[in-house]
Amino acid sequence: MQKVGIDAGGSLLKIAFQERGVMHYKKYPISELESAISWLKAAAPNIMAALTGGKAHILQERFFPSGTIIPEFQATCEGVRLFLLEEGRKTPDPYIIVNVGTGTSWHLVDGEKYERILGSGMGGGTFMGLGMLLTNESDFYRLSELAVTGQKENLDLRVKDIYESDAPPINGDLTAANFAKGLSVKHSPSDRMAAVTNMVAETIMLLTLQAAAIHKVKEIVFIGSSLIGNPSLTKTLETYMKMLGLQSTFLKNGEYCGAVGALLSI
Repeated sequence: MQKVGIDAGGSLLKIAFQERGVMHYKKYPISELESAISWLKAAAPNIMAALTGGKAHILQERFFPSGTIIPEFQATCEGVRLFLLEEGRKTPDPYIIVNVGTGTSWHLVDGEKYERILGSGMGGGTFMGLGMLLTNESDFYRLSELAVTGQKENLDLRVKDIYESDAPPINGDLTAANFAKGLSVKHSPSDRMAAVTNMVAETIMLLTLQAAAIHKVKEIVFIGSSLIGNPSLTKTLETYMKMLGLQSTFLKNGEYCGAVGALLSI
């Protein structure tokens, strides 16, 4: 009997399974759900599945009637705990998990206790949706490449743009208004993607700062599929965390935390 953990989210289907003691990972666009499950059942006819994510009930009804559904937040936190140990990192206590998927969720972990404390519609779905509208590009990795080479200041009004020759009361490179130069300054598709990335990162940063202050936490663990292959978003978040005096960890296989956490329950 092959044990498999499956995280069916808003955009991606993520699969985790062990073979000869080695953990393997697969992911597919959620639009390819049928072919992904067909491949899985062909590769391992006798499957014991643990399911999590927003579409877990659909998977259970259509493909795995005997599959177990694990609460998404439980699976995510258990997966993070395992990955921290595997990467040889000292497990901070307490800490906040920031899961940047289609949207973004915040989880507070304190010892064996964990709870979801915050959520936002700003995330990878915003990056993709606005990116497609502003550049006519629909490929995630192409949008990520554009963001790396763009100049957000060609669209974003910064604090130092407002104060000009005067010394600003806060960091002058912070954004005063997103996309405020859109009608007055020439900009490229790369600049637009850089500005989109910055808007997503700043929103996540501000909400993380508030959550960390309320719960008196200094350690932040970032996970989620929207960070994988997206160096501009990851670097911007890392920069903001340093600016705020928060310790940040970006897990290598963080997008599979839900699938791994589900697998651990079997």
